[in-house]
Amino acid sequence: MDIEKYRDVYEQFKKIGRITYEKKLNNSHSGNMSLRVGNRIFITRRGSMLGFLEPEDIIMTGFEEDDSGIALASTEIGVHRAILKKTGALAVVHGHLIKATALSLVQNEIIPIDVEGSYYIYKIPVLSFEYASGSTELAEGVSDALRDYKVVMVKGHGAFAIGNTLEEALQWLYQTESIAEIIYYVKAMGYDVKQFEKDYYKKW
Repeated sequence: MDIEKYRDVYEQFKKIGRITYEKKLNNSHSGNMSLRVGNRIFITRRGSMLGFLEPEDIIMTGFEEDDSGIALASTEIGVHRAILKKTGALAVVHGHLIKATALSLVQNEIIPIDVEGSYYIYKIPVLSFEYASGSTELAEGVSDALRDYKVVMVKGHGAFAIGNTLEEALQWLYQTESIAEIIYYVKAMGYDVKQFEKDYYKKW
């Protein structure tokens, strides 16, 4: 990436990537992020370390069609393109959240039980796919669901969140892990979390 021409884009990726790593929304080499700018898409390089992004880790390619940049782009680029096209969002952040991913293995949806979580997100659907990484099936299913939600979980894989900026998408990703963590602790104390779910949000 031309760092002088796209310094603002790089700084956004660097900041958000660092936060996903420091807050354990990704491990050393997991996750990916994208940002649409006109007819171009910026996306993290496959295998990049989101917590320590360098200019060469941000790949620019065509939004509609591939060009030379596609060879280094994240293997999830098809998923990102589908999400951006169907939702009208400008940014996508994908994270391998630990507690939310654990919940996705045993629940078909995640409903917030805390006030903060319920204020921002009424429900997080859990989607299941035979091939849960970079597949056409994944791209279609996740992009369809994100037309109605800010964030979705893929069973056993992680979360995809959207926004008009990378920061906004990060907010929903972080909120999802916070919601899951509270549910985790309440369950660990031996309580049935269903008693804390608000009927208003479940019916919404």
